[in-house]
Amino acid sequence: MSVIDELTWRGLLSQTTHDELPKLLNDGPMTLYCGFDPTADSLHIGSLLPIMGLVHFQRAGHKPIALVGGATGLIGDPSFKAIERQLLTKEMVDVNAAGIKKQLERFIEFDGDNAATMVNNIDWMGEWSFLDFLRDVGKHFSVNTMMNRDSVKQRLNDRDQGMSYTEFSYSLLQGYDFMHLYDNMNCQLQIGGSDQWGNIIAGMDLTRRMREDAKTYGLTMPLVTKADGSKFGKSESGNIWLDPERTSPYKFYQFWINQADSDVMRYLKYFTLLSQEEIAALEQQVADEPHRRQAQKTLAEEVTRLVHGEEALQNALAASQAMFGGDLTGLDEETLMDVFSEVPSESVDRTVLSESKLLLDLLVELSIFQSKSEGRRMIKNGGLYLNSQRIEADGVVLSNDSLLTDNMAVVRKGKKNYYLLSF
Repeated sequence: MSVIDELTWRGLLSQTTHDELPKLLNDGPMTLYCGFDPTADSLHIGSLLPIMGLVHFQRAGHKPIALVGGATGLIGDPSFKAIERQLLTKEMVDVNAAGIKKQLERFIEFDGDNAATMVNNIDWMGEWSFLDFLRDVGKHFSVNTMMNRDSVKQRLNDRDQGMSYTEFSYSLLQGYDFMHLYDNMNCQLQIGGSDQWGNIIAGMDLTRRMREDAKTYGLTMPLVTKADGSKFGKSESGNIWLDPERTSPYKFYQFWINQADSDVMRYLKYFTLLSQEEIAALEQQVADEPHRRQAQKTLAEEVTRLVHGEEALQNALAASQAMFGGDLTGLDEETLMDVFSEVPSESVDRTVLSESKLLLDLLVELSIFQSKSEGRRMIKNGGLYLNSQRIEADGVVLSNDSLLTDNMAVVRKGKKNYYLLSF
């Protein structure tokens, strides 16, 4: 299957600039690039779609360039943004660019016949003086054309916000990136989200004006949406990041496993490398046994493995199973805090561990039970657990052995009511 066929069946193809692009891609390897603005030191899952685009092109034998916008990140892309981005310092952009480079290395190969390359546009944009750039590059851009682009008109029509000259200049910088990569790396294709169409066209126009015989092309992918119209890529606590320090692998896994039935098959095509046959089999399984949510489980496993690796996936699976009555042993304190971050938690004086205090007395003091009789009934019915172990008698005494880790214990009352105790 050609890369265009692959992108098409996965729903990853939005627009192309030339009808002959599929044939050119079939005729031989082509160098392409996609840009990532370092607005933070981590990408979030909104960036996964263009990343997967680079992955598919490389798997088809083409040579990807991942561009980190050390220069353009100082400006901020205004495309379809309601308000102007807060400007970052050069030091912040440098830190962010380094973080993004490290993440991109997880997805594309930098060795082999069609090895990927990573570049930072500050390396060539930083050499320009303002006057030289305006004289040599700016004169090739038509203000009329730029103002007619949808991404610009939307902001210009907003009287409260408008658009600064700084933002308006962004398209010039990105356009020059395309020409620079064409000149120095024989890059003929730029890909990006559908919101990047205007910027891609600007780069093609500039290259055509300044390099008479240049042949350049553009391809965009759809912006990810949910079937209910709500925004994709955010949870109640904010962005879902690719950095495990920002979004833990457990919470990352939970985000994907909680996707709606109406979205999951589309996301399997977007964000995994499963084949048509594998996805078709999953679709049939979902139709036959929807209650098993196998598509969501597969999506969560595949994407977590892709982004964080096998070990992190297994830890996320263990943590998920623990939340639903599985074995808690082996989970460290950081993971416990992560898994039980939304359950009631209580701080307990550590001296109770050496005072021969009854577990039942403590749970009544903490109002986990309203009375000892309620607790005894729960124990008699087999519904009280400490660190995944069923409590068989109401005379259990607290000690250091009652802790799951150095400082924590987990109480479960019934099937789903968890309490995190910190000592």
